[in-house]
Amino acid sequence: MAVKIRLKRLGAKKSPFYRIVVADSRFPRDGRFIEEIGYYNPLTDPTTLKIDEEKAVQWLQKGAQPSDTVRALLNKAGIKK
Repeated sequence: MAVKIRLKRLGAKKSPFYRIVVADSRFPRDGRFIEEIGYYNPLTDPTTLKIDEEKAVQWLQKGAQPSDTVRALLNKAGIKK
C-alpha cells in the first residue's frame, strides 16, 4: 500500500480550502483517507496553515510520501523528515 500525504479540496467554487490528509495513493483526491493531519487556507491574508507536527513526522517516518505541494507546505511550517 503506497501511502501519500496530500491535499483534499473543500470549499465552494472559486474559494478553495484544503485539508492535509494521509491517504492510500489508489483512492481519489477527495475520497477516503486514513488520517487528517492539518489544513491550509490560501485565501486568507496571510495564508492559514496548521499541521500537527507530531503526526506528520510519524507518517513520514513510516514511509508516507508527501506530494510536491505538501512538501513545500511542510518546509514552510518548519517540519523536516
